[in-house]
Amino acid sequence: MSRIDSLLHAMTLEEKLGQLNLVTAGQAVTGPVVCGDTTKDIAAGRVAGVFNLWDLEALMRAQRCAVQESRLGVPLLFGLDVLHGFRTIFSIPLAEAGAFDPQLWERTACAAALEAASEGIHLTFAPMLDVSRDPRWGRIAEGPGEDPLVGERFAQAKIRGFQGDDFSRIFPLAATAKHFCAGGAATAGRDYAAVDVSERALHEVYLPPFRAAVEAGCAAVMTAFNNVNGVPMSAQGRLLNGYLRSRLKFDGVIMSDYTAIAELVEHGVAADSIEAAAIALKAGVDMDMVSGVYLAHLPEALARGLVEERDIDVAVARVLQLKKRLGLFDDPYRVARLDDSVKETHCILALEAARRSATLLINRGLLPLSANLRRIAVVGPLADSGADMLGPWSAAGGAENCVTILEGLRRALPYCEIAHHSGVAIEGDDESGIAPAFALAEGADAVVLCLGEAARMSGEAACRASLGLPGKQRQLAERVMSAGAPTVALLSCGRPLAVPWLFKRAQAVVAAWFLGHRAGEAIADILTGRFNPSARLAVTWPCDVGQVPIFYSARSTGRPFDAANFYTSRYLDCSNDPQFPFGHGLSFSRTTLSNLRVDCAELKTSQTTRVRVDVCNESDIATEETIFLFARDRVASVARPLMELKDWKKIALQPQQGATIDFVLCAQAFQFPGENMEPTVEPGGVDIFVGFSADAEKLLSARLRIVSA
Repeated sequence: MSRIDSLLHAMTLEEKLGQLNLVTAGQAVTGPVVCGDTTKDIAAGRVAGVFNLWDLEALMRAQRCAVQESRLGVPLLFGLDVLHGFRTIFSIPLAEAGAFDPQLWERTACAAALEAASEGIHLTFAPMLDVSRDPRWGRIAEGPGEDPLVGERFAQAKIRGFQGDDFSRIFPLAATAKHFCAGGAATAGRDYAAVDVSERALHEVYLPPFRAAVEAGCAAVMTAFNNVNGVPMSAQGRLLNGYLRSRLKFDGVIMSDYTAIAELVEHGVAADSIEAAAIALKAGVDMDMVSGVYLAHLPEALARGLVEERDIDVAVARVLQLKKRLGLFDDPYRVARLDDSVKETHCILALEAARRSATLLINRGLLPLSANLRRIAVVGPLADSGADMLGPWSAAGGAENCVTILEGLRRALPYCEIAHHSGVAIEGDDESGIAPAFALAEGADAVVLCLGEAARMSGEAACRASLGLPGKQRQLAERVMSAGAPTVALLSCGRPLAVPWLFKRAQAVVAAWFLGHRAGEAIADILTGRFNPSARLAVTWPCDVGQVPIFYSARSTGRPFDAANFYTSRYLDCSNDPQFPFGHGLSFSRTTLSNLRVDCAELKTSQTTRVRVDVCNESDIATEETIFLFARDRVASVARPLMELKDWKKIALQPQQGATIDFVLCAQAFQFPGENMEPTVEPGGVDIFVGFSADAEKLLSARLRIVSA
């Protein structure tokens, strides 16, 4: 008999339910703290795991209680939201996605995993894989952006980084793919709101990153708060037991989000907590996060015949199997050991990630800043705010270790006079600081305008109906720019901001996002030309909130926009076009693409073909470029998007260097869910597009035809 079978045989019903009970210690704000002191419950075997606790001594004390004082000595599982770093904080995921570099994504996850494991954490509630096309949604900051292929590769890289190759690292951090699924499509961009999406959208857009996560071996999946088409995800047996368990063969742990099972009553699908517990368990949710309804109410559900004990046993076995995979039965006190050299390596990696995450949006010749500048005015509420550089979900990262924009510029330009004034607060109505900020700008050779959002304005429960600058920042910006000094605007934010007036007036604008501990140095390196910016947008940037949701891979209509025809798809008061397309991003170099060619004009469904394009750095500055390959199936049984991302490649080029980019495509790259939602590849013509972004007017194009084998 295996250890897990032996434990199951020995457990009382209460002890079994304890292994389905995940509680919070309350050290981080993820919702209302309802659990209080859990020591007695741990000793009684009523707790499977604790999260939001990262003090090593406190963790070990709790673990000793579980191992030495509970009847069966089952060790605890310790979890935390380690989304973009633990002690060392890296760029937020939406920003880091713009590097389009799976190796970087994996390296930062690995660094975060090692740091978390060194302080006793076993499991992270990451990666967040919600595809989102609505920047009003606060949690867009936590994920890989709008494209499902980017989401797939992001999932694979992050899970490799956290867990190693199938838990191959000595101290893996178990990864939790969340939030399953479609939370990024919440009604009106509002957290927790209902989601109504078609079955096609589920299979084409929202499920693929989770499929990739399962294929990569993720240890756990977390259900979303929202309902999907009327059924809350913690009650969605069709997608949990059906899609995840049966179709994808996922055998890991499925857990609810914070109090989500109890919320089934408020959703209106359960009459009381007893029904809620039964519905969630039968749907496939193994662990109840925080609400306590499994522990309190599954006994009554069992007595009523709403669940069977074997349903409970299966869920308990999955939780115990995860603990076994993590090595907790062999060494419940296991922690990784990090020396100072590893910590310094992580610090260097944080700078690299920050540099490669900031996106240069416009540049009218101002950047890089001239070495002859003698006086720079650094103005705005984000100039000297270390805590806001960390962004949401900054785990155990301390703001005191963060390099602010002001500090970064002063370090990079020691011989330049740098004057600073915040001007206004991020929020609020006080305009008294605008006049002194204007006075600084009047006497400056250049202005660095530091605008944006507070870190708490992104993440969970941080949705915005407006995408403009909060508070009086617009008034500050317009007044400062009226001084006439050349101005670069830095937008620190967790979402695209609709500020077309700023893009018209500033000489340069950088999406500085929330770049983590080394934010100020990274931004200073870009502004001074020490680093050639290379990030590209992983999300379409709207020019007005009325365009939202907005994304590059829309389908055509029967009446696509035609400026000469009023009765076509259009707005009366705004262009259809975004401010910036998916993939947009500038650098200080000048790179061109030419000579796009496809190896064969016809591609059999059993074959592969190569798509080649020549790339040349025509400038005197070394560069790193991202080349995207899009495709469109011109005629199909189901109308296809105008463009779909099929691949991308990155290349580093020295000054005046040329190279050839080589994409390998198989016919399966063009498959899509057919009318029955099963993957299908249909014969017919396909347009191939290659370029630096999803701007259709700037793409090179070629054609091929898919034929039956």
